Amino acid sequence: MRRNTGKNRDKRRSHDRRPEKNSPERSARHRGLEANERAQRVVPPSRETRRFLEGIGTPRKTPFKPDPFQTEALAALEYEDVLVTAPTGSGKTWIAREEIRRLLDSGRRAWYTSPLKALTNSKYQEFIDEFGANKVGILTGDRKENAEAPLIVGTTEIYRNQLFDSLRGGSEVTADLVVLDEAHYLADEDRGHVWEEAIILTPPRIRLLLLSATIGNAHEFALWLEEIRGVRCGVITGPEKRPVPLRSAMLLPDKRLLSLLNDEGRLNPEILALMAVDERR
Repeated sequence: MRRNTGKNRDKRRSHDRRPEKNSPERSARHRGLEANERAQRVVPPSRETRRFLEGIGTPRKTPFKPDPFQTEALAALEYEDVLVTAPTGSGKTWIAREEIRRLLDSGRRAWYTSPLKALTNSKYQEFIDEFGANKVGILTGDRKENAEAPLIVGTTEIYRNQLFDSLRGGSEVTADLVVLDEAHYLADEDRGHVWEEAIILTPPRIRLLLLSATIGNAHEFALWLEEIRGVRCGVITGPEKRPVPLRSAMLLPDKRLLSLLNDEGRLNPEILALMAVDERR
């Protein structure tokens, strides 16, 4: 009887291909298995960690209802410039979007400016989703698309440059509303003059909507705007606290999550102790 020598040879080959017990290949694979086992070990969350993470997640869907400061700002825009100061995430952009919607529906035009290209690109896509690509254009240092659209999204520098061009050419900027997002950049040492020039050069017939989360002297700012433009400027203040609070924590090498602040708003004592140990080392 013929023996199945082919299978025996395959077994010998398979056996020969196994790495030797103390070979580098076997050691590397062994270390990899140990690393995977360590990665799969789950550190049970502490009571502090569970409390820190409590409530984080997707909220349940509810019908949208604007806050009083949002409707107040929309009403004020009918007859005056408006400065809105409200924490991040409280809905300042909603005010701009609804006013822009009203203008576009009546055949008028608007400009939306921001200090950053990334934010400009984000708002551009947001407004395309809201109003349609044919109604929205973008102007930045490296993008120029649909420049004749009734709604232009661009950096504040580009809007300021258009104002200079209109002065030199004896024409006017075709806009009925200009939104100056992040208006506190007026106080920026390097770029603040851009916002100042944009405000000074904007014709009084164009309504200004200024949005900021960090202007502390809002009423003084509004008085300066009135003096410069000859148009009354109302100040609308949103909620004092962020609707979505921020939580700060530190992730340690042992996978523990420590809240950065304790209940009294001070630095976590455990983090202070770890810092002291690190300094001694």
